[in-house]
Amino acid sequence: MKSDNFLIFQPAKSAMQSGIGKSEKWCLSNSVANETFINSVFCWTGSSNPEQNLTLFFDTLESAVRYAESKKLDFEIIETKKRKIIKKSYSKNFIK
Repeated sequence: MKSDNFLIFQPAKSAMQSGIGKSEKWCLSNSVANETFINSVFCWTGSSNPEQNLTLFFDTLESAVRYAESKKLDFEIIETKKRKIIKKSYSKNFIK
């Protein structure tokens, strides 16, 4: 097995979204933070790990796990917490 650790999780919605649409995808991403270096001539940041920014998206958790197992990757599943939806009514602002 490879020594890299991968995470399988559902990414959070962006701050620009108010709804929960399109948040069902599962993400497989590399969790190892390797050394980065800064090139003094061009001032860009590099890494010794080419898979550092590799992110794969899957429709289901099972397909992400199946892919990781087929590639013999060490992975950890991070379960998402269910969001508690509080229904609010505009009319409640005026009731005392």
